[in-house]
Amino acid sequence: MGYNIVLIEPEIPMNTGNIGRLSLASGSTLHLVKPFGFELNDKRVKRAGLDYWKHISLRIYENVEEFFEMNKDKKMAFFSSHGEKQYWDIDFSDELFLVFGKESVGLSSEIIENNQENLYKIPIYSEHIRSLNLANAVSVVVYEGIRNLKLGS
Repeated sequence: MGYNIVLIEPEIPMNTGNIGRLSLASGSTLHLVKPFGFELNDKRVKRAGLDYWKHISLRIYENVEEFFEMNKDKKMAFFSSHGEKQYWDIDFSDELFLVFGKESVGLSSEIIENNQENLYKIPIYSEHIRSLNLANAVSVVVYEGIRNLKLGS
């Protein structure tokens, strides 16, 4: 069991480090799509991921085109505040790709437009915030997916 956690152009090293740690804890593979807003050897990435970073299943792509070309036949769920469907309505399955955008602006409008049928959101019940922290959003979705798979087995 495991998911594919995809971060497209991540900008904040501590988020990526925390998500790396989460990917290991959940048995998932972490996919990072360049350009990054930091260097992968940044001490803040390593500190957030602790000494677990060396054990993470990690794939790195030079750009979004390379990511989609290499994974064109994979089942994917995309996350955006522009989604109409709720994350708990995803048809979770092993090896599902969970695709998240960068912290400042989320997924590009092109990715959103091309993937409307697989676009989901995490509801926010306050008008005072625009989005959740990326590491928190990934955690919510990954563990909902694990819960779904465990209920189905």
